[in-house]
Amino acid sequence: MSALDTPWLRRFHPGRAGAVRLFVFPHAGGNASFFHPFSARLAPRAEVLVVQYPGRQERFHEPCVEDLHELADAVAAELTGWAQEPYALFGHSMGATLAFEVGSRLHAAGAGPRALFVSGRRAPSVPAPGSVHLASDEKLIADMKLLGGTDSRMLENPELLAAILPAVRSDYVATETYRYRGAPPLDCPVTAFIGDVDPRVDAPMARAWATHTTDAFTLHEFGGGHFFLVPHLDAVVETVAHTLAGDRKAFTRNP
Repeated sequence: MSALDTPWLRRFHPGRAGAVRLFVFPHAGGNASFFHPFSARLAPRAEVLVVQYPGRQERFHEPCVEDLHELADAVAAELTGWAQEPYALFGHSMGATLAFEVGSRLHAAGAGPRALFVSGRRAPSVPAPGSVHLASDEKLIADMKLLGGTDSRMLENPELLAAILPAVRSDYVATETYRYRGAPPLDCPVTAFIGDVDPRVDAPMARAWATHTTDAFTLHEFGGGHFFLVPHLDAVVETVAHTLAGDRKAFTRNP
């Protein structure tokens, strides 16, 4: 992993000179390492920088952020310098909402993304009520099992569970208490990915992302649940790569 002078970003693989810069936002309870395979498949066609949230891995001792708007403010401030050159955003689940909120802030500052990829998440304008964050640890773990995406060995190990549950619960708080505040639509293409049996999002919920851009919207549906991304990683990566390559002029960077 290449070192970056910020706790917020992880670079696992270098991109070639002038490669498209893609910022990636993990799901609730997730961390940057989850997207190591994603980065490996895109490199060197893109410079993948994965956002590392407070409260996990090497940021374990930092307090988690339980408000998505507050988290978006912090990430947008961090990315302001990086956003002076063309870039794109990718987020899965909670990360999709966060990517949108960050993109909206940067767009308002005159440095919006050239593309937004949203995976496993309904549009921000579609309410997503929930109360799992108020439930017992047992019910929280049951919901994690329902969604998948967490190694079963971790869910069966009391010590590992004790280590990860605070961050997971904090992310559930952030996700379930999130309320869309309204924002001007982005002016970049939005590409959505969903699983056809995802208990959290269906096609109409995902199509509502089209209202959040003045540019093109595309929806890709795969077989699977909330973490369809894992078995269909190659297909998702190739779609992302193809989209980024589709308008090379828009993503021209200074090598």
